[in-house]
Amino acid sequence: MWPFIARKILRNRVALIVILAVSTLFMSYHAFKVELSYDTVKILPSNDSSYIAYNRFKELFGQDGNIMVIGIKDTNFFTLNKFNDWHNLSLNIKKISGIDNVISITNVSNIAFDDSLHKIMFVPFLPNMPESQEDLNKVKLSLDSLPFYNGFVINKETGAHLMAITFSQSDINTKHRIDIVNQVKDEALNYASKHNVDVHISGMPYIRTVFMQKVSKEMFLFLILALVLMFAILWFLFRSFSSVLLSLAIVIIGVIWSVGCIELFGYKISVLSALVPPLILIIGVPNCIFFINKYHAEYARHKNKTKAIARMINTMGITLFLANLTTAIGFAVLYFTNSAMLVEFGVVAGLNVMITFFISLIFIPIVLSYLKAPDIKHTQYLEGHRINKVLDWVTFLATQKRKQVYWVITLITVLSFIGMSKISVLGFVVDDFPKKDKVYDDLRFFESNFNGVLPFEILIDTKKPNGVFSDNARALYKINALQKKLARHPEFSKPLSMAEAIKFSYQCYKDGNPKFYILPGFTELKKLSDYSLPIKSNYSNFNLFLDKSRQYTRISYQIADVGSERIKTLMEEIKPQADSVFKDTDYELSFTGHSLIFLKGNDYLLSNLLESLGIEIILILLIGLALFQNLRIILLSKLPCLIPLVITAGIMGFLGVRFKPSTILIFSIAFGISSDGTIYFLSKFRQELQNKNQTYLGAIKATIIETGRSMIYTNVILFVGFFIFALSDFGSTATLGILLSVTLLVAMCTNLLLLPSIMLSIEGKIAKKLLKIK
Repeated sequence: MWPFIARKILRNRVALIVILAVSTLFMSYHAFKVELSYDTVKILPSNDSSYIAYNRFKELFGQDGNIMVIGIKDTNFFTLNKFNDWHNLSLNIKKISGIDNVISITNVSNIAFDDSLHKIMFVPFLPNMPESQEDLNKVKLSLDSLPFYNGFVINKETGAHLMAITFSQSDINTKHRIDIVNQVKDEALNYASKHNVDVHISGMPYIRTVFMQKVSKEMFLFLILALVLMFAILWFLFRSFSSVLLSLAIVIIGVIWSVGCIELFGYKISVLSALVPPLILIIGVPNCIFFINKYHAEYARHKNKTKAIARMINTMGITLFLANLTTAIGFAVLYFTNSAMLVEFGVVAGLNVMITFFISLIFIPIVLSYLKAPDIKHTQYLEGHRINKVLDWVTFLATQKRKQVYWVITLITVLSFIGMSKISVLGFVVDDFPKKDKVYDDLRFFESNFNGVLPFEILIDTKKPNGVFSDNARALYKINALQKKLARHPEFSKPLSMAEAIKFSYQCYKDGNPKFYILPGFTELKKLSDYSLPIKSNYSNFNLFLDKSRQYTRISYQIADVGSERIKTLMEEIKPQADSVFKDTDYELSFTGHSLIFLKGNDYLLSNLLESLGIEIILILLIGLALFQNLRIILLSKLPCLIPLVITAGIMGFLGVRFKPSTILIFSIAFGISSDGTIYFLSKFRQELQNKNQTYLGAIKATIIETGRSMIYTNVILFVGFFIFALSDFGSTATLGILLSVTLLVAMCTNLLLLPSIMLSIEGKIAKKLLKIK
């Protein structure tokens, strides 16, 4: 088959180059059209019950993660200039296109009762801004009497103040969100600069915007760094501009195809898919090294360029095809997670690993056929005295010190299992941001002063129209009882609900007396209804808590970023409390909100990534079985691929690196790539054994020397390439880069030391039978 492919490539050089050029131009066109994703990352599958409940909530009340917050902590806030400028800040932000509403202490509403018309009216708490400090002091006293706003836009105990900015539903998931966030941030910084105070900014629109801006910046940074490093390493290896430029041209074409595929498939650039282009660049270079290395080795033997190119395709074609297939499987199995984000990443990365291989298979032989034959100086690296000394040492250990190799690897593996036992499974919403990042600091400010900014919603379905107020307003009293129970949990902010709105109305009805900020008995509630209660009006203030049929209502909390483990225990605590409150009703309660969806998605990814890793191992075993047609050799040969995963997990445990989606992803990618080395070694070993003049031990030594050089070169490239990700501002990306580099380095060692040791341990007829050698 491969001799046939070699002939077809060399006989149709012009046609193949034209096809490749035209198709690459087509993919370039689509690559320039690709866009960043501004949507909330979809992790849970569409049929997940929690995801269905969340979408139901959004249908009734709109997006929950559309509030950006600005906060300051200033004990001298109630001075005339600062107070009035805070008000002006809210007015300036309200003018920004894409902002629906702004709430701060300076523009909150009050409720007035019109006895003559028996109507309730929402009126500004401050009809006019104070003109003197004396006026402002009176305003402060009045504000102190309104408990509804304490813990919402002001914290009287800490002196913190909050401005809540609501984004329009039409702009929250678009590119325009970036402009809105930047304009709001500029206005806030101007206030901070003028009054010499620290300003804190947070909320899901802001966190998501900063996140995507970093993603866009890092994608181009990693591409440029990878290109520079690949050029340096390839030049150090080949010392030939033609070989270096040929290799870089192939991976650049692969990058263009990968970005074009993202757009062609209707995807957008997300935090994961942004890694695809640099990954393709890094993973594509080893193909070039193996092909060119083989070409140079063949040419050095017989000085026949055409024969060297044909032999390069014949011997390396099947090996690299299977190696790239195992790498592609490492990505493609993410399809089985049913998570849109991982499916997109896996499909695009897996497909383009194979596309890049086929580009190199076609492009390298054709270009080499047009180039002049390599000079002696271009093949001198094959003599590489230093690397040959390393390989001689490896050969000595594998052939003469097998027991020691087994003992050392066993000891390290046992220690790694101990380390694995120390790994915790824990995820946070701002996991990706470093602890010193301003986003992280600002989130902690709102957690300490307002109990957080992450949405946590309780949706209550009363099962009938107007059910919120029927049966003597039983639902309101149940809501109030539940709020009292949840108040015992410090993770929750002050709630916003229909019950709180009624309390505020009742206080205003009682001339603003703070002691009447309570949910009144049914008799008093009946009196309020005589005034055309706002719950029957069209005022948007109360429509925030009710749907049009008044069958559904909500309790809105903000919660701290307490992590996936605490949120689980918290839910275990509050669900029984909610059940005890609503046990004598047929109401249906749903706990939802962005925070819960994110944290449930975290657990979902963990379980599905582990499942996909299992599928990957099985698929790669089947490929090996098809190649060598014996289960025993395949199972033994996978030990050098699995042990590095165990060692990496042990390192994670000892260093306190938590299991989360980004770290689990490492094992799937690393197993696919490390399996390449096993295939390189076994394929070459089988070829050497087929040589009748070669002894079994000689075949092992020749295989180590032949494949070892390319494996070391390619693993150095992979190590350096993946280590680039350590420069990322995102903790998950940096961790992925470092641990992938370490895993692949360990995999190289096990493939060069453990694998030949295993083959020597089954020397003779057993090995020949396993490898189907007569």
